[in-house]
Amino acid sequence: MYLMRIGAPGAEKPVARVDDTSYVDLSDLVDDFDEEFFAGGGIERIAPLVAAGTPTPFAGERIGAPIARPHQILCIGLNYRDHAEETGQAVPSEPILFTKSPNTLIGPNDDVRIPRGSTKPDWEVELGIVIGRRTSYLDDVAEARDAIAGYTVVNDVSERAFQMERSGQWSKGKSAETFNPAGPWLVTPDEIGDVLALDMWLDLNGTRRQSGNTRTMVFDPYFMVHYLSQFMVLEPGDLINTGTPPGVGMGFTPQVWLRPGDVMELGIQGLGSQRQNVIAPR
Repeated sequence: MYLMRIGAPGAEKPVARVDDTSYVDLSDLVDDFDEEFFAGGGIERIAPLVAAGTPTPFAGERIGAPIARPHQILCIGLNYRDHAEETGQAVPSEPILFTKSPNTLIGPNDDVRIPRGSTKPDWEVELGIVIGRRTSYLDDVAEARDAIAGYTVVNDVSERAFQMERSGQWSKGKSAETFNPAGPWLVTPDEIGDVLALDMWLDLNGTRRQSGNTRTMVFDPYFMVHYLSQFMVLEPGDLINTGTPPGVGMGFTPQVWLRPGDVMELGIQGLGSQRQNVIAPR
């Protein structure tokens, strides 16, 4: 299934995408794609109802993030070998973990706002994992498959000066408002042939900047879920950003940074695409 949330910010309704032109409205069946939905086996429960539902045409509604605000957004740094190389850093021997404020989550086509004091805002197309059940201390990597509700496209927008030059942890360079566009859909694993064979791309103002494939991940999604479960409880609806391929702004010579008026377009094979306008600080 392809789960979406459409409507104005704060008033999105849950739907299942049928195709590019229509959806099945699920708002009479579930309140939202949130912790309660995933924890209660919501995906399995609605599957037959979606198949039997009456399609409704899209009418230009705004697309929200495909999940409600999660308990946590966890991020894995330097998880693509070719991205580590472009930044001049060693391929990590264990996942590099940092967090991102949950209130950074926005829709896939919402504006991205540069924060005050920013000098080096950057982009990162990433595969997002959504957790489907409360998970801790998984026994093995294979068990992690059952803990994944689905996958989505995310843009892990970053402010590199805040992240790299202001000391402390990376979170302050990752947690400005609007810094986590997600969607357009949450795609359930049965719809994806091989999650480690997905092409990824990002264009800035019509110029291709990132071009990669999930096959160059250092740690695959199942390993990451198993690994994280050894250190924390993963709650239903939590989001994991799994790292980015090469082509980020700080990897160019000279470096390239986002500016107001820029347009980012990005996507992952089978998971849809996003488009964000970059706007000035408040």
